Amino acid sequence: MDKENFRILVVDDDKAFLLLMTSILKDAGYRVDRASSGEEALKKLRRFSPHLIIADLKMPGISGLELTEKVKEEHPEMEVVMITAYGTVDTAVRAMKLGAFDYITKPLKDPEELRQLVARVFEKQQLKLENQLLREQLSQDLPPMDLIFLGMEDLRQEVEEVAPTDATVMLYGESGTGKSLIAKVIHHLSSRKGPFVEINCAAIPENLLEAELFGYERGAFTGATSTKKGKFELAQRGTIFLDEISEMGPSSQAKLLRVLQDGSFERLGGLATIKTDARVIAATNRNLKEALKEKIFREDLYYRLNVFPIEIPPLRKRREAIPQLVRYLTATMSKRLGKEITEIPKKVMDTLVKYPWPGNIRELQNVIERAVILSKGGRLAPPRLEEEREEDFLEGSLKELEKKAIERALEKFGGNRKKAAEYLGISLRTLQYKIKDYGLV
Repeated sequence: MDKENFRILVVDDDKAFLLLMTSILKDAGYRVDRASSGEEALKKLRRFSPHLIIADLKMPGISGLELTEKVKEEHPEMEVVMITAYGTVDTAVRAMKLGAFDYITKPLKDPEELRQLVARVFEKQQLKLENQLLREQLSQDLPPMDLIFLGMEDLRQEVEEVAPTDATVMLYGESGTGKSLIAKVIHHLSSRKGPFVEINCAAIPENLLEAELFGYERGAFTGATSTKKGKFELAQRGTIFLDEISEMGPSSQAKLLRVLQDGSFERLGGLATIKTDARVIAATNRNLKEALKEKIFREDLYYRLNVFPIEIPPLRKRREAIPQLVRYLTATMSKRLGKEITEIPKKVMDTLVKYPWPGNIRELQNVIERAVILSKGGRLAPPRLEEEREEDFLEGSLKELEKKAIERALEKFGGNRKKAAEYLGISLRTLQYKIKDYGLV
């Protein structure tokens, strides 16, 4: 919303003061209308639909306080600022109790006082609009709830129970199981008005992660030419999702612990303490208890994060959900790619159901997208899966499967660990840990 679309209705029986206020606000770039009584203001509400009403406290007929009460009953989203020549604390308290944003005294000593007050209301309305748009976008981006929780009915119940609370949630699950999607669902089902802010702790070098999470002041380090808000500030009144939390280094862990303890932090290079009420949802594909034993993850942070743990099962443990997921993904991919798929051959579906899906939902999405692109004649093309047969996958344990997958990826990219990690959908740090763990050095 820009200023010229921000509508202000000024109400005062003092015509000279009314014209002064209107002139100041129009010059500031706002769209302004005026009324000389409370009765006239009520009539203009429907036609003008203001974002802000600035009304005199003492007027013949309907007073400013009565107008505020009527407006807040019918249009709670509208903001009201009172004008009073009787700027007492009692008057301010009465106006605030009725829902007024603030009050201003007359005669107006400095026009800048009015401009600054209106700018605060404008900023508040902008934030409300942006948050509303974010939530609507988030809602539209989510697949149907029944589809998200296919074969995971118990997990859905846990999500619906924890979502309305402010409890910290810890999501466990293999890479590609949909941890980010579940975090978005929790935020969507909550009553939080702020945005959903996501950050992958494994994708950002440790020396930059603190700056991303907590922000920085100008001059905090080389290249910091201006102040920047961090993710925790951006997630105010909303939710911050910390993906791959196990990859966070010691320094960031210490600062995160403080945020979880008292909701405060400082920007890099700053002295002012900043408060945040952002809800924290974290996720990992590792066993954090093992990380505790290895002394690479703080025990006190683990207990702060592990308030409400949720385990997301791999796709191979809910095979009954695969046919419906395949149909949904085929339909959405077809629409996005401009292809018309009218049939999924039984042989193709059987292959997809039997495959063990080591990459889970993410791998299924990629396979379906490739199949849709290669489809002809309205039939979904046969999927291009790993060369290794299903029986070979099922013979070994999950750890053996993971080891083979890493070996294949390293071989495929000539030992390039960065490319292998990207191919496997894990962080470089995680890959290096697993290479050492499996003795593949």
